[in-house]
Amino acid sequence: MIYTVTLNPSIDLIIEVGDFQINKLNRIERDSKFPGGKGINVSRVLNTIGIQSVALGFIGGFTGAYIQNTLESEGIQTDFVKIQEDTRINIKLKTGRETEFNAQGPVLTEQNIRELYKRLENLQEGDFLVLAGSIPPSLPKTFYADLTRKYRSRGVKVVVDASGKVLAEVIRNNPFLVKPNHHELSDLFGVAIKTLDDIISYGKKVVEMGAENVIVSIAGDGALLFTKGEVYKATVPNGEVVNSVGAGDSLVAGFIGTYIKELDFIKAFQVAVATGSATAFSEDLASKEKIDLLLAQVAIKKI
Repeated sequence: MIYTVTLNPSIDLIIEVGDFQINKLNRIERDSKFPGGKGINVSRVLNTIGIQSVALGFIGGFTGAYIQNTLESEGIQTDFVKIQEDTRINIKLKTGRETEFNAQGPVLTEQNIRELYKRLENLQEGDFLVLAGSIPPSLPKTFYADLTRKYRSRGVKVVVDASGKVLAEVIRNNPFLVKPNHHELSDLFGVAIKTLDDIISYGKKVVEMGAENVIVSIAGDGALLFTKGEVYKATVPNGEVVNSVGAGDSLVAGFIGTYIKELDFIKAFQVAVATGSATAFSEDLASKEKIDLLLAQVAIKKI
């Protein structure tokens, strides 16, 4: 089974305004809302490609109820910890350009954290644990690293999508997969990464530091997979980017969802890139039809 953890989920409210003006009444032309959070995105895309998962994390209030009800209506299993405060609402204003407003989110109590640990005790050898997104101030910055170390020793395949010091700590504990983009790779090593050779060099260093598999996304230039001592490059399909949210999460879902069925890293990488692109080219997360349409355009080459 795949378990996804979203520590600070949200309702993502998207508002479109044609001619936004400060200090005046602005009428919304179109709005939409979705359950948000990186782990939740992974569960939703896994569900789209026919792979079951359990969505874990913290939710509270009417906003949390909306997230749980929406996921369960889509057929996704949830086991959230209920908290006292309301789950946050994040706003994306689209008015020619995009402006984002992200709330801080609720404060977690020691009891909340103990309840999440209790739910994680259900994990067994061979399961996948996806840890994605930022760590709230209520939790130690080593939270992902601690979970990686604990469950890696039990035979759980831990996938982490994080950045900065959090990622650096995780890598030392031998995660199954990490997925930095090239900017996050630069931040990790404190260097300016400008060329493909730079990315290859530092991607290999991430493997040397302890990660079993590494995917580095390079926006419109594709992605690189580092696995079993080899490096593979994927091209990206042609299309117009209309959505900046969830592409990386979709890539993670495409990879582990395919790997769990095929046990083939190269096929999983190909589907991952198609899935991430399908989200980038869509208003919401990727559809199965869009993924299938783009898959043939993703070419994998060993470097």
